[in-house]
Amino acid sequence: MSGGLERGDRIAGERRVRADVCVIGSGAGGAPVAKELAEGGMRVVSLEDGGHFTTDDFDARPRNMVARLYRDAGQSATLGNVPIVLPLGRTVGGSTTINSGTCFRTPPPVLDMWGERFGLDELNAHELDPYFRRVERIINVVQVPPEIAGRNAEVVKRGADALGWHGDHIFRNVRGCVGSGVCAFGCPTSAKQHTGLTWVPQGWAAGATTFDHTRARRIVMSGGRARGVEATTSGGGRMVVDCDAVVVACGAIHTPLFLRRQGLGGHSGELGRNLAVHPATGVRALFAEEIDMARGVPQSFYIDEFADEGIMFEGAAGPPDYASMSLPFAGARHREAMLRFRNMSQFGLMVSDVSRGFVRERAGRAEIHYDLNEEDTATFKRGIELLTELYWAAGAEVVYTPVEGLGELHNGEIEPLRKRRVRARDLNALMAFHPLGTARADARPDHGVVDGGLKLHGCDGVDAADGSVVPSSIGVNPQITIMALSVRLAYGLLGKPAPREEPEPSSFARPRITRPHALTA
Repeated sequence: MSGGLERGDRIAGERRVRADVCVIGSGAGGAPVAKELAEGGMRVVSLEDGGHFTTDDFDARPRNMVARLYRDAGQSATLGNVPIVLPLGRTVGGSTTINSGTCFRTPPPVLDMWGERFGLDELNAHELDPYFRRVERIINVVQVPPEIAGRNAEVVKRGADALGWHGDHIFRNVRGCVGSGVCAFGCPTSAKQHTGLTWVPQGWAAGATTFDHTRARRIVMSGGRARGVEATTSGGGRMVVDCDAVVVACGAIHTPLFLRRQGLGGHSGELGRNLAVHPATGVRALFAEEIDMARGVPQSFYIDEFADEGIMFEGAAGPPDYASMSLPFAGARHREAMLRFRNMSQFGLMVSDVSRGFVRERAGRAEIHYDLNEEDTATFKRGIELLTELYWAAGAEVVYTPVEGLGELHNGEIEPLRKRRVRARDLNALMAFHPLGTARADARPDHGVVDGGLKLHGCDGVDAADGSVVPSSIGVNPQITIMALSVRLAYGLLGKPAPREEPEPSSFARPRITRPHALTA
């Protein structure tokens, strides 16, 4: 192997390869560790269940790209007291290919809490700083300039300024973004620096090989240590990777299921449990002025005034077919709203959840169980009230809340919402984008699945590197948290000191989180 991509859909027979390490997954966790290990001199093989797509394959049409880039065509959802759609990427690049590109460091108070609750004292802001700096340089984290933020962000900022609420333009991993508005469906201009454009090809240049359309089936264990990985290809073939180290990076939904099938990681009883998802919804408003939220960066502005209450407001704009799919209306009301699409604004409400769920496998498929508890439901109600207040301050004519049966609000009214008792099942169009915690890190083997270095408790040669190891809700988008932990893992496996020579960024987002909201989880 000389490094690069090998098409699993073209492998029909048996293929056996030798590597120092096999990385399962190519998203925010798998791609950085593969690249760093390859650059450190290791022979690296990565296995990716999805296919490899280039920018030429991204046609900016959501209805096409959802089927191509998302697991289960974007229809993954939780089972519980209210359904929550949980979009997951299935491609080289994983969910970084379809996310908004938003980049927040883990808030220091959250890291302090990890030390207190999970014994992860080494995962502090000082220790992680050089890894964050390395990540931010490689994926080019920069702030959205106002000129491409879009009118959707502009009207929301106007409302926040009128109310005296703190917010700022978001930092994202982009180069030359022009605000094409379809980040969630594959960037058609190669601006978003997802792992398929950064870590993966850099790993190839260092000799790493990625097999796409290849699903890992089993870790070969001998004497309590990993000795290889067996996989199947979509071309009908069988692959064996002989290696002495395995990094599992299948994401917070599929990593625990894969480990459980191996009989690994289950000693503490925590595997597959502790699922946090950052549930989210959106409030929409109609204006007399034209907004055209299809133009500009979809998630370009955030409001952190209420972050200590577990509430983060972030942009949630997109093209008309995205809005059509996500509007909680039907029939004539849906048609009327879409006819006024250019005058519509939409902004997102994300909750740092204290609810917890679990994942299990049934009939070969992932089942995601999650009940939204009363505390998080109350947080949603509070957030919807605040966004409604913001839209009135921004000059909206009509506000549409995601509360079943409430109807439209007019002329600054908010009392119908405040008086309304809101139960979990009354919340419409709930989504979640950040599954975390199902193989959580904890220094104590009987309380977690991996240790602070991301090594699987009780097993040599197996590490995990994805959202599953993040031990709690963090209140912000976790993309670069996962990347930084992954790079730190690679440096540990290579025995290298932290990259303290990485340049200091001129600035980065510092959300106003003074204490973790999820202390009771």
